[in-house]
Amino acid sequence: QVRLVESGGGLVQAGDSLRLSCAASSEIFSSYYMGWFRQAPGKERDVVAAISMSGGATHYGESVLGRFTISRDNAKNTVYLQMDSLKPEDTAIYYCAADPLTVLLLRPDYWGQGTQVTVSS
Repeated sequence: QVRLVESGGGLVQAGDSLRLSCAASSEIFSSYYMGWFRQAPGKERDVVAAISMSGGATHYGESVLGRFTISRDNAKNTVYLQMDSLKPEDTAIYYCAADPLTVLLLRPDYWGQGTQVTVSS
């Protein structure tokens, strides 16, 4: 059974940093684009960042460009989201996702259970 397990969420103040991790099942990790979505209350789920299998290509949502950095460690089957200069509007549940076709994560096959990130002002 394929699993994506997120960790690293929490409550921080504006301007702080957090690093999210997503550990994936080994049978899919090397052949899937990996990334992160987020969903705030009352809003749609949006792509935050994504990365190709090799790590050579990345994609970011406009609102996080320059503040968030996605990376992956294929030896550990783990993808990371380094979040710096956090703002209250970054508050959301963050979901890890795996898509077989594109770094744009248009139709992920697998999702994690989500981890809450709360940024206080």
